[in-house]
Amino acid sequence: MSNQANWWLVAAAAAGLLGCRAGQPGGGPAARFPYPVRVVDAHATYATKALFYNLQHPARPGILFGQQDATQYGVGWHDQPDRSDVKSVCGSHPALYGWDVAELVNARLRGRPATDSVLVRHRQLVVDAYERGGLNTFCWHMDNFVTGKNFYDTTAVVPAILPGGARHADYRRALDIVADYFNHLRAADGTPVPVIFRPFHEHTGSWFWWGRRHCTRAEFVQLWQFTVRYLRDEKHVHNLLFAYSPDRVPDMAAYFERYPGDAYVDVLGFDDYGDFTNLTTPNKGVATLEALVAEAHRRGKIAALTEAGLEKVPNPNWFDDNLLGQIKASPQARQIAYLMVWRNAHPGHFYAPYPGQASVPGFLKFYADPLTVFESDHPQLYTLPPGAKR
Repeated sequence: MSNQANWWLVAAAAAGLLGCRAGQPGGGPAARFPYPVRVVDAHATYATKALFYNLQHPARPGILFGQQDATQYGVGWHDQPDRSDVKSVCGSHPALYGWDVAELVNARLRGRPATDSVLVRHRQLVVDAYERGGLNTFCWHMDNFVTGKNFYDTTAVVPAILPGGARHADYRRALDIVADYFNHLRAADGTPVPVIFRPFHEHTGSWFWWGRRHCTRAEFVQLWQFTVRYLRDEKHVHNLLFAYSPDRVPDMAAYFERYPGDAYVDVLGFDDYGDFTNLTTPNKGVATLEALVAEAHRRGKIAALTEAGLEKVPNPNWFDDNLLGQIKASPQARQIAYLMVWRNAHPGHFYAPYPGQASVPGFLKFYADPLTVFESDHPQLYTLPPGAKR
């Protein structure tokens, strides 16, 4: 077992998270999943396969609602027990929780121990979400491996971190930290917590160093495939589903232009911060979701709106009319598995209402709609429902 793995075990033990299977990376021998599911990892844990199955075949049709960093902080508060701005408004946490693996990678690379109280607390929030029945998804805003600056520094990186590149060892070191974290992210009974991992998001834009103008198609595909194989085959991480999430695209040819292949993707998503700003017919965002649902059915994948939002939500009816109303109106688009809005950082940067904010009444309609699924709806994501389809 690596020193990094030992660091995470110590942190998990300190938080009281490890069960009897803690010492077995990936959760030890998994029970055989009774139905055929086509996931990237044939050796995925039972709960991870059950998650994939239930997102494809929900017991109650609906769209899981999520928010980035929902229980970590909100407008005017930070790290308060069982709190989120969403819950403060409607009485329930989201059903889906977005996180960023960059926080833990950067901390470890800069010498902070895994027993650091901030990292242990963050880990506990993720486990708590799972144990309440919620779904966790992680993106990765990776610092630039060449310059050491942040993800907005678009100095060429991808060729340098591919096998044979000058910074490949640095990338592997970062992946080792990611792998150790996910391999030892466990519930109190020792069950590995399933995660939807969404690296290299919005790659069709060029604001991140992995974006379209900063590497070739072949380099991007090679990087994605190497990342999946390294985590799955070399580090034996078996509690991940992998999400592909470009930014807005003009058509599906552009969407799939850098697609790494069905063998490397479980979720077909996309990020859209523009198309739902206004009520339009036809709506380009809805049309993209319709196409994604069709492709997900054809390829055996999950379709999702992986990021969306309107900063500061100045339109009081944005959630119920612009977002949900337009998606609901399409028999195809309403079949997406989940949608997620971005974080609530402070009064100048938030994407979900907080008490007293102008969009609260519209959000309460959004919450009450039968199509939206929140944590209080108790979605059954990790066990098979009675009468599950083969």
